[in-house]
Amino acid sequence: MLGALRRKVASGSSSASVLGKSLQAIWPGASASRVSSDAGKEMLLLKPRGIAHVRNFSHLVVPGCSAGLTKTRAVVAIIQSEAIMQKSCRAFSSGDGDLVDAVVPFMGESITDGTLATFLKKPGDRVAADEPIAQIETDKVTIDVVSPQDGVIQEYVAKEGDTVEPGTKIAVISKSADGVASAAPFEKKSEKVASKPSPPGDTVKEDKPKAKVEASPAVEKPKGPSPPPPKRTATEPVLPPKERERRVPMTRLRKRVATRLKDSQNTFAMLTTFNEVDMTNLMKLRSDYKDAFVEKHGVKLGFMSGFVKAAVSALQHQPIVNAVIDGDDIIYRDYIDISIAVGTPKGLVVPVIRDAGGMNFAEIEKTINSLAKKANDGTISIDEMAGGSFTISNGGVYGSLLSTPIINPPQSAIMGMHSIVSRPMVVGGNIVPRPMMYIALTYDHRLIDGREAVFFLRRIKDVVEDPRRLLLDV
Repeated sequence: MLGALRRKVASGSSSASVLGKSLQAIWPGASASRVSSDAGKEMLLLKPRGIAHVRNFSHLVVPGCSAGLTKTRAVVAIIQSEAIMQKSCRAFSSGDGDLVDAVVPFMGESITDGTLATFLKKPGDRVAADEPIAQIETDKVTIDVVSPQDGVIQEYVAKEGDTVEPGTKIAVISKSADGVASAAPFEKKSEKVASKPSPPGDTVKEDKPKAKVEASPAVEKPKGPSPPPPKRTATEPVLPPKERERRVPMTRLRKRVATRLKDSQNTFAMLTTFNEVDMTNLMKLRSDYKDAFVEKHGVKLGFMSGFVKAAVSALQHQPIVNAVIDGDDIIYRDYIDISIAVGTPKGLVVPVIRDAGGMNFAEIEKTINSLAKKANDGTISIDEMAGGSFTISNGGVYGSLLSTPIINPPQSAIMGMHSIVSRPMVVGGNIVPRPMMYIALTYDHRLIDGREAVFFLRRIKDVVEDPRRLLLDV
Protein backbone atom coordinates (compact mmCIF):
# COMPACT_ATOMS: atom_id res chain seq x y z
CA MET A 1 0.00 0.00 0.00
CA LEU A 2 2.82 2.41 0.81
CA GLY A 3 4.55 1.59 -2.54
CA ALA A 4 1.45 2.55 -4.48
CA LEU A 5 1.18 5.70 -2.43
CA ARG A 6 4.75 6.70 -3.34
CA ARG A 7 4.08 6.09 -7.06
CA LYS A 8 1.00 8.35 -7.00
CA VAL A 9 2.93 11.09 -5.28
CA ALA A 10 5.78 10.84 -7.78
CA SER A 11 3.31 11.14 -10.70
CA GLY A 12 2.51 14.72 -9.56
CA SER A 13 -0.66 14.29 -7.62
CA SER A 14 -1.30 16.50 -4.65
CA SER A 15 0.57 14.92 -1.77
CA ALA A 16 -1.97 15.94 0.80
CA SER A 17 -4.95 14.71 -1.17
CA VAL A 18 -3.24 11.44 -2.09
CA LEU A 19 -2.27 10.80 1.53
CA GLY A 20 -5.70 11.78 2.76
CA LYS A 21 -7.57 9.50 0.33
CA SER A 22 -5.20 6.64 1.00
CA LEU A 23 -5.50 6.98 4.73
CA GLN A 24 -9.28 7.14 4.49
CA ALA A 25 -9.22 3.96 2.46
CA ILE A 26 -7.22 2.00 5.02
CA TRP A 27 -8.50 3.93 8.09
CA PRO A 28 -12.13 5.09 7.71
CA GLY A 29 -12.10 6.85 11.07
CA ALA A 30 -9.67 9.53 9.93
CA SER A 31 -10.65 12.73 8.16
CA ALA A 32 -8.31 15.13 6.42
CA SER A 33 -8.40 18.88 6.13
CA ARG A 34 -5.96 21.05 4.22
CA VAL A 35 -4.16 23.92 5.90
CA SER A 36 -1.55 26.18 4.35
CA SER A 37 2.03 25.65 5.47
CA ASP A 38 4.68 28.33 5.72
CA ALA A 39 5.92 27.66 2.18
CA GLY A 40 2.46 27.77 0.59
CA LYS A 41 2.38 24.00 0.17
CA GLU A 42 -0.39 21.71 1.36
CA MET A 43 -0.06 20.01 4.72
CA LEU A 44 -2.32 17.20 5.93
CA LEU A 45 -3.77 17.56 9.46
CA LEU A 46 -5.19 14.35 10.79
CA LYS A 47 -8.30 14.25 12.99
CA PRO A 48 -8.04 10.82 14.56
CA ARG A 49 -10.44 9.08 16.90
CA GLY A 50 -7.59 7.83 19.06
CA ILE A 51 -4.11 8.94 19.92
CA ALA A 52 -2.65 5.48 19.19
CA HIS A 53 -3.51 5.87 15.45
CA VAL A 54 -1.67 9.19 15.36
CA ARG A 55 1.46 7.49 16.66
CA ASN A 56 1.20 4.84 13.92
CA PHE A 57 1.26 7.41 11.08
CA SER A 58 3.50 10.04 12.66
CA HIS A 59 6.57 8.64 10.84
CA LEU A 60 5.26 9.43 7.33
CA VAL A 61 7.04 12.31 5.55
CA VAL A 62 5.21 13.62 2.46
CA PRO A 63 7.51 14.89 -0.32
CA GLY A 64 6.97 18.51 -1.20
CA CYS A 65 5.39 19.41 2.14
CA SER A 66 7.15 21.74 4.50
CA ALA A 67 5.63 20.06 7.55
CA GLY A 68 8.25 17.54 8.62
CA LEU A 69 8.65 15.08 11.46
CA THR A 70 9.04 17.79 14.06
CA LYS A 71 5.71 19.45 13.28
CA THR A 72 3.98 16.08 13.13
CA ARG A 73 5.18 15.36 16.66
CA ALA A 74 3.97 18.80 17.73
CA VAL A 75 0.50 18.03 16.40
CA VAL A 76 0.52 14.73 18.27
CA ALA A 77 1.58 16.46 21.49
CA ILE A 78 -1.21 19.03 21.14
CA ILE A 79 -3.80 16.32 20.55
CA GLN A 80 -2.51 14.35 23.55
CA SER A 81 -2.67 17.35 25.90
CA GLU A 82 -6.14 18.29 24.64
CA ALA A 83 -7.41 14.76 25.21
CA ILE A 84 -6.00 14.71 28.76
CA MET A 85 -7.69 18.02 29.54
CA GLN A 86 -11.01 16.72 28.25
CA LYS A 87 -10.67 13.58 30.33
CA SER A 88 -9.93 15.49 33.54
CA CYS A 89 -12.85 17.87 33.02
CA ARG A 90 -15.44 15.13 32.61
CA ALA A 91 -14.91 13.98 36.21
CA PHE A 92 -16.14 17.30 37.60
CA SER A 93 -19.05 18.24 35.36
CA SER A 94 -21.80 16.78 33.26
CA GLY A 95 -21.69 16.39 29.53
CA ASP A 96 -23.00 19.89 28.88
CA GLY A 97 -20.96 21.47 31.67
CA ASP A 98 -24.04 22.88 33.41
CA LEU A 99 -24.11 20.52 36.42
CA VAL A 100 -21.63 20.35 39.27
CA ASP A 101 -21.53 18.04 42.28
CA ALA A 102 -21.54 19.09 45.94
CA VAL A 103 -19.45 16.60 47.92
CA VAL A 104 -18.57 16.03 51.56
CA PRO A 105 -15.38 17.96 52.47
CA PHE A 106 -12.37 16.72 54.41
CA MET A 107 -13.48 16.39 58.03
CA GLY A 108 -10.23 16.01 59.98
CA GLU A 109 -7.31 13.66 60.48
CA SER A 110 -9.10 11.36 62.94
CA ILE A 111 -12.59 11.49 61.35
CA THR A 112 -13.35 8.95 58.61
CA ASP A 113 -17.11 9.37 58.24
CA GLY A 114 -20.13 11.27 59.50
CA THR A 115 -23.91 11.32 59.50
CA LEU A 116 -25.87 13.56 57.15
CA ALA A 117 -27.81 15.43 59.82
CA THR A 118 -29.96 17.93 57.92
CA PHE A 119 -30.42 19.77 54.64
CA LEU A 120 -30.32 23.55 54.93
CA LYS A 121 -31.78 24.13 51.45
CA LYS A 122 -34.49 22.51 49.33
CA PRO A 123 -34.30 21.34 45.71
CA GLY A 124 -35.00 24.32 43.49
CA ASP A 125 -33.47 26.86 45.89
CA ARG A 126 -30.86 29.20 44.48
CA VAL A 127 -27.52 29.14 46.33
CA ALA A 128 -24.31 31.13 46.16
CA ALA A 129 -20.79 29.76 46.03
CA ASP A 130 -19.55 28.54 49.43
CA GLU A 131 -23.06 28.79 50.89
CA PRO A 132 -23.87 25.88 53.28
CA ILE A 133 -26.51 23.50 51.91
CA ALA A 134 -26.23 20.62 54.41
CA GLN A 135 -24.65 19.68 57.73
CA ILE A 136 -22.59 16.59 58.53
CA GLU A 137 -22.54 15.50 62.16
CA THR A 138 -19.42 13.70 63.38
CA ASP A 139 -18.46 12.38 66.79
CA LYS A 140 -16.62 15.65 67.49
CA VAL A 141 -17.92 18.58 65.43
CA THR A 142 -20.62 19.55 62.94
CA ILE A 143 -19.31 20.29 59.43
CA ASP A 144 -21.03 22.26 56.66
CA VAL A 145 -21.28 21.06 53.07
CA VAL A 146 -21.10 24.12 50.81
CA SER A 147 -22.14 24.73 47.23
CA PRO A 148 -19.11 24.70 44.87
CA GLN A 149 -20.61 27.36 42.55
CA ASP A 150 -23.50 29.76 42.16
CA GLY A 151 -26.59 28.00 40.87
CA VAL A 152 -29.77 26.12 41.72
CA ILE A 153 -30.01 22.87 43.67
CA GLN A 154 -31.31 20.34 41.16
CA GLU A 155 -31.53 17.30 43.44
CA TYR A 156 -30.14 15.60 46.51
CA VAL A 157 -28.62 12.16 45.94
CA ALA A 158 -28.30 11.32 49.66
CA LYS A 159 -30.83 11.18 52.46
CA GLU A 160 -30.80 12.53 56.00
CA GLY A 161 -29.36 9.93 58.34
CA ASP A 162 -27.01 8.42 55.74
CA THR A 163 -23.41 7.71 56.73
CA VAL A 164 -21.11 9.60 54.36
CA GLU A 165 -17.36 9.82 53.86
CA PRO A 166 -15.17 12.66 52.56
CA GLY A 167 -15.72 12.99 48.81
CA THR A 168 -19.23 11.48 48.85
CA LYS A 169 -21.60 13.20 46.42
CA ILE A 170 -24.74 14.50 48.16
CA ALA A 171 -26.23 17.05 45.76
CA VAL A 172 -26.25 18.20 42.13
CA ILE A 173 -26.05 21.94 41.50
CA SER A 174 -27.19 23.44 38.20
CA LYS A 175 -25.27 26.55 37.25
CA SER A 176 -28.41 27.81 35.49
CA ALA A 177 -32.10 27.33 36.22
CA ASP A 178 -32.59 25.44 32.92
CA GLY A 179 -31.66 22.08 34.42
CA VAL A 180 -34.30 22.41 37.14
CA ALA A 181 -36.92 23.83 34.77
CA SER A 182 -36.46 21.00 32.28
CA ALA A 183 -36.76 18.39 35.01
CA ALA A 184 -40.13 19.72 36.18
CA PRO A 185 -42.21 18.75 33.07
CA PHE A 186 -40.72 15.27 33.16
CA GLU A 187 -41.77 14.81 36.78
CA LYS A 188 -45.30 16.05 36.00
CA LYS A 189 -45.52 13.71 33.05
CA SER A 190 -44.45 10.74 35.13
CA GLU A 191 -47.03 11.63 37.76
CA LYS A 192 -49.76 11.70 35.09
CA VAL A 193 -48.70 8.32 33.80
CA ALA A 194 -48.72 6.88 37.31
CA SER A 195 -52.16 8.33 38.06
CA LYS A 196 -53.69 7.18 34.74
CA PRO A 197 -56.43 4.59 35.41
CA SER A 198 -55.86 1.07 34.23
CA PRO A 199 -57.90 -0.23 31.22
CA PRO A 200 -61.32 -1.74 31.86
CA GLY A 201 -60.13 -5.20 30.91
CA ASP A 202 -57.80 -5.35 33.88
CA THR A 203 -60.61 -4.33 36.20
CA VAL A 204 -62.81 -7.11 34.93
CA LYS A 205 -60.05 -9.65 35.38
CA GLU A 206 -59.52 -8.55 38.93
CA ASP A 207 -63.23 -8.61 39.74
CA LYS A 208 -63.78 -12.16 38.53
CA PRO A 209 -61.99 -13.94 41.38
CA LYS A 210 -63.87 -11.76 43.86
CA ALA A 211 -67.17 -12.86 42.33
CA LYS A 212 -66.22 -16.50 42.76
CA VAL A 213 -65.40 -15.96 46.37
CA GLU A 214 -68.68 -14.18 46.96
CA ALA A 215 -70.64 -16.98 45.22
CA SER A 216 -69.39 -19.63 47.61
CA PRO A 217 -69.33 -18.17 51.10
CA ALA A 218 -67.88 -20.34 53.84
CA VAL A 219 -70.24 -21.76 56.41
CA GLU A 220 -69.80 -19.85 59.61
CA LYS A 221 -69.36 -21.92 62.72
CA PRO A 222 -71.21 -20.86 65.83
CA LYS A 223 -69.02 -18.76 68.05
CA GLY A 224 -68.47 -20.02 71.52
CA PRO A 225 -68.16 -17.82 74.59
CA SER A 226 -64.99 -15.74 74.53
CA PRO A 227 -62.50 -16.62 77.27
CA PRO A 228 -62.27 -14.13 80.12
CA PRO A 229 -59.20 -11.87 80.17
CA PRO A 230 -56.34 -13.08 82.38
CA LYS A 231 -56.42 -11.68 85.86
CA ARG A 232 -53.44 -9.67 87.02
CA THR A 233 -51.70 -10.81 90.14
CA ALA A 234 -51.02 -8.40 92.95
CA THR A 235 -47.25 -8.36 92.22
CA GLU A 236 -47.51 -7.85 88.43
CA PRO A 237 -46.43 -4.27 87.50
CA VAL A 238 -48.67 -2.16 85.31
CA LEU A 239 -46.49 -0.99 82.40
CA PRO A 240 -47.34 2.04 80.26
CA PRO A 241 -48.46 1.27 76.70
CA LYS A 242 -45.85 1.25 73.94
CA GLU A 243 -47.71 4.03 72.16
CA ARG A 244 -46.54 6.45 74.85
CA GLU A 245 -42.85 5.74 74.17
CA ARG A 246 -40.56 7.22 71.52
CA ARG A 247 -37.37 5.65 70.17
CA VAL A 248 -34.88 8.18 68.83
CA PRO A 249 -31.40 7.24 67.51
CA MET A 250 -28.44 8.71 69.38
CA THR A 251 -26.44 11.41 67.64
CA ARG A 252 -22.83 10.65 66.81
CA LEU A 253 -21.66 13.26 69.32
CA ARG A 254 -23.76 11.70 72.09
CA LYS A 255 -22.44 8.21 71.26
CA ARG A 256 -18.87 9.51 71.30
CA VAL A 257 -19.35 11.21 74.66
CA ALA A 258 -20.92 8.05 76.11
CA THR A 259 -18.02 5.91 74.87
CA ARG A 260 -15.35 8.23 76.26
CA LEU A 261 -17.02 8.55 79.65
CA LYS A 262 -17.36 4.79 79.99
CA ASP A 263 -13.75 4.30 78.90
CA SER A 264 -12.74 6.82 81.55
CA GLN A 265 -14.54 4.85 84.24
CA ASN A 266 -12.99 1.60 83.10
CA THR A 267 -9.44 2.99 82.84
CA PHE A 268 -8.86 5.35 85.75
CA ALA A 269 -8.84 4.65 89.47
CA MET A 270 -10.97 7.73 90.12
CA LEU A 271 -11.26 9.35 93.52
CA THR A 272 -12.90 12.69 94.38
CA THR A 273 -11.96 15.10 97.14
CA PHE A 274 -13.88 18.27 98.14
CA ASN A 275 -13.35 21.68 99.66
CA GLU A 276 -15.32 24.89 100.02
CA VAL A 277 -14.42 28.42 99.01
CA ASP A 278 -15.54 31.74 100.45
CA MET A 279 -16.34 33.87 97.41
CA THR A 280 -16.59 37.19 99.30
CA ASN A 281 -13.32 38.77 98.10
CA LEU A 282 -13.58 37.61 94.48
CA MET A 283 -17.16 38.87 94.27
CA LYS A 284 -16.08 42.21 95.75
CA LEU A 285 -13.21 42.46 93.25
CA ARG A 286 -15.63 41.82 90.41
CA SER A 287 -18.16 44.35 91.73
CA ASP A 288 -15.55 47.09 92.18
CA TYR A 289 -13.91 46.83 88.75
CA LYS A 290 -16.57 45.36 86.43
CA ASP A 291 -17.40 48.70 84.77
CA ALA A 292 -13.79 49.74 84.28
CA PHE A 293 -12.97 46.24 83.03
CA VAL A 294 -15.69 46.33 80.36
CA GLU A 295 -14.73 49.85 79.31
CA LYS A 296 -11.09 48.95 78.75
CA HIS A 297 -11.27 45.37 77.47
CA GLY A 298 -14.76 45.19 75.96
CA VAL A 299 -15.68 42.01 77.84
CA LYS A 300 -17.34 41.33 81.19
CA LEU A 301 -15.33 40.15 84.17
CA GLY A 302 -16.60 36.74 85.30
CA PHE A 303 -15.66 34.14 87.87
CA MET A 304 -14.19 31.70 85.32
CA SER A 305 -11.10 33.82 84.70
CA GLY A 306 -10.37 33.91 88.43
CA PHE A 307 -10.68 30.11 88.74
CA VAL A 308 -8.55 29.55 85.61
CA LYS A 309 -5.78 31.70 87.09
CA ALA A 310 -6.13 29.85 90.39
CA ALA A 311 -5.92 26.48 88.58
CA VAL A 312 -2.76 27.60 86.76
CA SER A 313 -1.16 28.51 90.08
CA ALA A 314 -2.23 25.19 91.65
CA LEU A 315 -0.87 23.18 88.69
CA GLN A 316 2.45 25.01 88.98
CA HIS A 317 2.61 24.08 92.65
CA GLN A 318 1.49 20.46 92.02
CA PRO A 319 2.86 19.46 88.57
CA ILE A 320 1.85 15.82 89.07
CA VAL A 321 -1.78 16.84 88.55
CA ASN A 322 -0.79 18.13 85.10
CA ALA A 323 0.96 14.84 84.20
CA VAL A 324 -0.42 11.66 82.65
CA ILE A 325 0.41 7.95 82.61
CA ASP A 326 1.55 6.51 79.28
CA GLY A 327 2.21 2.79 79.53
CA ASP A 328 4.95 2.35 82.09
CA ASP A 329 6.01 6.00 81.95
CA ILE A 330 4.79 9.30 83.39
CA ILE A 331 4.64 12.25 81.01
CA TYR A 332 5.12 15.61 82.73
CA ARG A 333 3.71 18.46 80.69
CA ASP A 334 5.66 21.71 80.87
CA TYR A 335 2.71 23.65 79.46
CA ILE A 336 -0.74 24.36 80.88
CA ASP A 337 -3.70 24.08 78.51
CA ILE A 338 -6.98 24.39 80.38
CA SER A 339 -10.05 22.65 78.92
CA ILE A 340 -13.44 24.23 79.69
CA ALA A 341 -16.48 21.94 79.61
CA VAL A 342 -19.34 23.58 77.69
CA GLY A 343 -22.82 22.11 77.49
CA THR A 344 -24.53 22.58 74.11
CA PRO A 345 -27.93 21.48 72.79
CA LYS A 346 -26.18 18.68 70.86
CA GLY A 347 -23.98 17.49 73.72
CA LEU A 348 -20.91 18.23 75.83
CA VAL A 349 -17.84 19.72 74.15
CA VAL A 350 -14.55 20.70 75.76
CA PRO A 351 -12.69 23.57 73.99
CA VAL A 352 -9.15 24.35 75.13
CA ILE A 353 -7.54 27.58 76.34
CA ARG A 354 -3.98 27.33 75.00
CA ASP A 355 -1.10 28.47 77.22
CA ALA A 356 -3.43 29.70 79.95
CA GLY A 357 -0.46 30.44 82.18
CA GLY A 358 0.62 33.31 79.94
CA MET A 359 -2.80 35.00 79.79
CA ASN A 360 -4.27 37.76 81.91
CA PHE A 361 -7.89 37.99 83.09
CA ALA A 362 -9.11 39.84 79.98
CA GLU A 363 -7.50 37.40 77.54
CA ILE A 364 -9.00 34.44 79.37
CA GLU A 365 -12.49 35.97 79.38
CA LYS A 366 -12.31 36.79 75.66
CA THR A 367 -11.11 33.28 74.80
CA ILE A 368 -13.82 31.62 76.88
CA ASN A 369 -16.56 33.77 75.33
CA SER A 370 -15.32 33.08 71.80
CA LEU A 371 -15.05 29.31 72.30
CA ALA A 372 -18.43 29.08 74.05
CA LYS A 373 -20.13 30.98 71.22
CA LYS A 374 -18.59 28.69 68.60
CA ALA A 375 -19.59 25.61 70.59
CA ASN A 376 -23.23 26.70 70.85
CA ASP A 377 -23.35 27.71 67.16
CA GLY A 378 -21.81 24.40 66.11
CA THR A 379 -18.89 26.08 64.33
CA ILE A 380 -16.09 25.02 66.67
CA SER A 381 -13.24 23.15 64.97
CA ILE A 382 -11.48 19.97 66.00
CA ASP A 383 -8.19 21.81 66.59
CA GLU A 384 -9.90 24.04 69.16
CA MET A 385 -10.91 20.96 71.18
CA ALA A 386 -7.77 18.85 70.78
CA GLY A 387 -5.31 18.43 73.61
CA GLY A 388 -5.71 20.01 77.03
CA SER A 389 -3.87 19.02 80.20
CA PHE A 390 -6.53 19.84 82.82
CA THR A 391 -10.30 20.41 82.73
CA ILE A 392 -12.63 22.75 84.63
CA SER A 393 -16.35 21.99 84.67
CA ASN A 394 -18.75 24.62 86.00
CA GLY A 395 -21.99 22.91 86.95
CA GLY A 396 -22.89 25.93 89.06
CA VAL A 397 -24.35 27.72 86.05
CA TYR A 398 -27.14 25.11 86.09
CA GLY A 399 -27.60 25.29 89.87
CA SER A 400 -25.58 22.20 90.85
CA LEU A 401 -24.68 22.23 94.53
CA LEU A 402 -22.29 19.25 94.56
CA SER A 403 -21.04 16.69 92.03
CA THR A 404 -18.24 14.22 91.27
CA PRO A 405 -16.99 15.03 87.74
CA ILE A 406 -15.50 12.35 85.49
CA ILE A 407 -11.95 12.68 84.14
CA ASN A 408 -11.58 13.73 80.51
CA PRO A 409 -9.05 11.30 78.90
CA PRO A 410 -6.11 11.50 78.38
CA GLN A 411 -5.92 13.91 81.32
CA SER A 412 -5.45 12.85 84.95
CA ALA A 413 -7.74 15.24 86.85
CA ILE A 414 -10.77 17.49 86.55
CA MET A 415 -12.06 20.23 88.84
CA GLY A 416 -15.76 20.88 89.36
CA MET A 417 -17.23 24.26 90.29
CA HIS A 418 -20.70 24.58 91.78
CA SER A 419 -23.33 27.14 92.64
CA ILE A 420 -22.73 29.96 95.12
CA VAL A 421 -24.97 29.65 98.16
CA SER A 422 -25.15 31.96 101.15
CA ARG A 423 -24.49 29.85 104.25
CA PRO A 424 -23.79 30.63 107.91
CA MET A 425 -20.06 30.57 108.59
CA VAL A 426 -17.99 31.22 111.72
CA VAL A 427 -15.71 34.23 111.12
CA GLY A 428 -13.73 35.63 114.06
CA GLY A 429 -15.91 33.76 116.54
CA ASN A 430 -19.11 35.15 115.05
CA ILE A 431 -21.68 33.46 112.83
CA VAL A 432 -22.10 35.49 109.65
CA PRO A 433 -23.63 34.71 106.24
CA ARG A 434 -21.04 34.15 103.52
CA PRO A 435 -21.33 33.26 99.80
CA MET A 436 -19.84 29.77 99.67
CA MET A 437 -19.03 27.41 96.81
CA TYR A 438 -18.14 23.73 96.97
CA ILE A 439 -15.27 22.67 94.69
CA ALA A 440 -14.39 19.09 93.78
CA LEU A 441 -11.30 17.45 92.30
CA THR A 442 -11.60 14.03 90.67
CA TYR A 443 -8.16 12.54 90.00
CA ASP A 444 -6.48 9.35 88.85
CA HIS A 445 -5.36 7.70 92.08
CA ARG A 446 -2.85 5.56 90.18
CA LEU A 447 -0.79 8.67 89.59
CA ILE A 448 -1.92 11.30 92.10
CA ASP A 449 -1.93 10.65 95.84
CA GLY A 450 -4.45 12.14 98.24
CA ARG A 451 -1.83 14.50 99.62
CA GLU A 452 -1.23 16.21 96.25
CA ALA A 453 -4.98 16.35 95.55
CA VAL A 454 -5.75 18.05 98.86
CA PHE A 455 -2.86 20.51 98.44
CA PHE A 456 -4.14 21.31 94.95
CA LEU A 457 -7.64 22.23 96.18
CA ARG A 458 -6.14 24.08 99.11
CA ARG A 459 -4.18 26.29 96.67
CA ILE A 460 -7.38 26.98 94.71
CA LYS A 461 -9.13 28.01 97.91
CA ASP A 462 -6.31 30.31 99.02
CA VAL A 463 -6.05 32.14 95.68
CA VAL A 464 -9.81 32.60 95.18
CA GLU A 465 -10.34 33.82 98.74
CA ASP A 466 -7.39 36.24 98.46
CA PRO A 467 -6.65 37.14 94.79
CA ARG A 468 -3.72 39.33 95.93
CA ARG A 469 -1.67 36.12 96.17
CA LEU A 470 -1.52 36.07 92.36
CA LEU A 471 0.23 39.44 92.35
CA LEU A 472 2.73 38.53 95.05
CA ASP A 473 3.11 34.85 93.98
CA VAL A 474 2.75 33.61 97.55
